[in-house]
Amino acid sequence: MDVLRITTSGSVDDGKSTLIGRLLFDTKSITQDKMEALTAASKRKGLDFTDLSLLTDGLIAEREQGITIDVAHIYFSTPNRKYIIADTPGHFEYTRNMVTGASTAQVSLILIDARKGIVEQTYRHFFIACMLRIPHLVVCINKMDLVDYDEARYNQITEDFQQLLKGSFYEGKDVQIVPMSSLYGENVVNSTDKISWYKGQPLLDYLEKITFDADDHEHPSRFPVQYVIRPKNEQYHDFRGFAGKVSSGSFHVGEEIVSLHNGQRSKIKSIEKFEQQLPSAHAGDSVVITLEDEIDISRGNLLATPGNVPEGRKEITAQICWMDQQKLMPGKTYLLQHGANRIKAKVQQILGVTEVTTNRTETKTEMGLNDIGRISLKTAQPVFADVYAINPANGTFILVDEFSNSTVAIGFVE
Repeated sequence: MDVLRITTSGSVDDGKSTLIGRLLFDTKSITQDKMEALTAASKRKGLDFTDLSLLTDGLIAEREQGITIDVAHIYFSTPNRKYIIADTPGHFEYTRNMVTGASTAQVSLILIDARKGIVEQTYRHFFIACMLRIPHLVVCINKMDLVDYDEARYNQITEDFQQLLKGSFYEGKDVQIVPMSSLYGENVVNSTDKISWYKGQPLLDYLEKITFDADDHEHPSRFPVQYVIRPKNEQYHDFRGFAGKVSSGSFHVGEEIVSLHNGQRSKIKSIEKFEQQLPSAHAGDSVVITLEDEIDISRGNLLATPGNVPEGRKEITAQICWMDQQKLMPGKTYLLQHGANRIKAKVQQILGVTEVTTNRTETKTEMGLNDIGRISLKTAQPVFADVYAINPANGTFILVDEFSNSTVAIGFVE
């Protein structure tokens, strides 16, 4: 059974947590004891209904304020597939949480309040979805009950969003725009007569039919080495294997590979997983690879197929989201972590900061918390990264403050 990873986003009070709670409730994924606790918590808040948003708002501050602060991961399943939903915050000051929560998503759900239409956070979250190149986008026009299920209001917001799609990553793609009321469960899991003018399918029906290539044939083959295995026993006296997770593409026994940093080549002798011999390994598989030749490979090296090798670059241009209270200024040195590698990197220049509501680039000499912009970096050693647009799995990095060890930025190689 495959797993579909979803991220929810939208402005404050657009109903993200309630939507997730409704999905869990209508798919009967809530246990009896949790349902009783939810009812009791709703009564303590003075509500005359069961507040499904409390399922995901687990922090005390979240329940007190009725907002999402941290990223919550929710798991549920249907007979067809399993789901992992990242419930991300809507406030501007938690933009960094939204970026990290959406970084592994295959579907982006952007919620819009039917009363308010497209607002600033809609632009911001749409921009982030485009930046991360999340394959599927679903726009949920929520709280239709508060506009009397007005078809004209739905059409107006749809038209506004279609304008937003022009020239973006999603132009020409199958973008679903679904009217719903998550509070009353209308058009979330089941269709409703109150939105009978909508001829599309409910949200869950669409999610159930989304397809994706789990084997990842499109992207070049990349295997970052996490650990070199040398058992100290008689049975595996000469064993030398390289453990890691295939980040993209696939590898096959007998196939030639090249080791980056030094360019040495060999052929794959075996691919093993829990003492089981495999003919091949695909994106997402954690395996041990052994080679026919004794070549110099250690933790942090990248194995690739000779036909498509990433260029080792010491100068990198990247789009980043700044995630630290202390501002970014040119000339500062950080640790750039790409896979298992940590390399010193110096910020040479801030090339521009994006105003997400207009998609315009502004010239600035510094970047503040939650700013998104482009920078140029110079690294102490070559970085074997792909362009993010070509291979997202090998095109990202983080910047780490070398003194506090805090993650200060996430970057996407251009």
